[in-house]
Amino acid sequence: MPFQSTAKLVALSIAVAGGGGNAVAATAGNDYPTEVVADYVYGCLKANGETREALAACSCSVDVVASILPYTRYEEASTFLGLMQLRGEGSDLFRSTERSRASIQELRRAQAEAEIRCFKSAN
Repeated sequence: MPFQSTAKLVALSIAVAGGGGNAVAATAGNDYPTEVVADYVYGCLKANGETREALAACSCSVDVVASILPYTRYEEASTFLGLMQLRGEGSDLFRSTERSRASIQELRRAQAEAEIRCFKSAN
């Protein structure tokens, strides 16, 4: 019985702190792999400060992006962004195609929407 009481107390503490079932419900409907979600939140935390408020905003942000962009389109845009970091003539191919520009623009719009929804109250 003591273990069950402890488990209930931990669950209640998490829910009160804002990390309760809402985060699971928000991500359950998307097809983003857990590793991608964790990587997004990690990068977001590094860019926005490693605070509890930033964690909440970054978690919200990835949920908003996932609600706007299916994972395949997110993955495509992320790949284009990564390939654009290459040096030389080969990287020009990824900067100059309509598909790469449209894909990256779609991701940036989703991130802008996430910023509006998730970071407005954090600042």
